[in-house]
Amino acid sequence: MAGWVWVLIVVGVVLVISLVAWRALASRRSSELRSRFGPEYDRVAGTAANKREAEAELAAREERRQQLDIRPLGAEARRRYLEQWRAVQERFVDSPVSAVASADTLVNSVMNERGYPMEDWEQRAADISVDHADVVDHYRRARATSRAADSGEAGTEELRQAMRHYHALLDDLLDLPPTNLSSDTGPKTANAAA
Repeated sequence: MAGWVWVLIVVGVVLVISLVAWRALASRRSSELRSRFGPEYDRVAGTAANKREAEAELAAREERRQQLDIRPLGAEARRRYLEQWRAVQERFVDSPVSAVASADTLVNSVMNERGYPMEDWEQRAADISVDHADVVDHYRRARATSRAADSGEAGTEELRQAMRHYHALLDDLLDLPPTNLSSDTGPKTANAAA
């Protein structure tokens, strides 16, 4: 065989090996992002133009998060926020709209004290998704209901669900065991059985 044929064979083998290695790395990166972001990975992938764009968005979130000074809360702060949460829950029976608004304010206070930037809500949700991917959807749902309640478009059951969503996020932000949302642990309405 001529020398140029051997060169073509070697170049072809190197290209195939490079392609296989590139695909393996891309697959590993996808698996890592999917594992880290959980349901948020699927949400972003569903809104992005393609998988590459979605994964670039998630990787950018991770990079931005590394630049933030997110800090845990001390025991006293956690205790204070839990007391405030209990007071918010107690108000739900008499004033569900006000309780949901207070829950939103409380969660924002916790995020602010932990060091999350507060200026833009969408960016805040993206930042939270890096460390709290399993509950960021709770935040989105609760926030949507809170906004609907502001304009009088949320019923008592929707408000109760918003409180449960805020509770799940708050527990995660306070590093508490997760709330079991499959059981009825949310605030009771005046009509609900105790």
